[in-house]
Amino acid sequence: MDPVAAPPSGTDVLDGYRAPSQLVLDKVIDRVDRHCAGFIALSPFATLSTADADGWPDVSPRGGDPGFVHVLDEHRLALPDRPGNNRVDSLRNLAANPKAALLFFVPGVEETLKVFGTTSLVGADDLGIDLTEFGRAPRSVLVLRVQRAYFQCGKAVMRSGLWDPAGRVERSSLAPFGQVLKDHCQLATPLPDDATIRAELAQEL
Repeated sequence: MDPVAAPPSGTDVLDGYRAPSQLVLDKVIDRVDRHCAGFIALSPFATLSTADADGWPDVSPRGGDPGFVHVLDEHRLALPDRPGNNRVDSLRNLAANPKAALLFFVPGVEETLKVFGTTSLVGADDLGIDLTEFGRAPRSVLVLRVQRAYFQCGKAVMRSGLWDPAGRVERSSLAPFGQVLKDHCQLATPLPDDATIRAELAQEL
């Protein structure tokens, strides 16, 4: 009997990909230029990627009014920290490993923007600008010093139909969130209905 072939290594699998084009390589810049700044000014939603000291990754949604991430200059972004669930996983990670990445989305636009850099955490008043949103000052501000930035082509968003109204999922297609939490946490007592949960969340914006 022939011996069982060993599964391909990660390197072997990567060898099957063609090399990126020169344009794909050249689009990576070390600053936030006017096009990046314009995109960020229109973005109401971004994901923040961090990793802890052991390299375990985390990704967290961040949102606000368009431009809620502030462009301080070509090399610095300011991300105010708004009320959340108080786990502060991202901030704990960044205290141990300051490297982070932001992925910006603009509704209706298929391209996205990636920005990478190192971070520092400062007080809400330390930057000398008004960061009030939804009537509240942030609890702290994450300043990202930009090392790389580039636009991601729209293929993934195009494939997903993310902005296609016909693809919108009705919330009723899923279990009520209160039921999800009750089951996840194995609670004996029911939680409030989703309308109540949403109203409570809206008060904390």
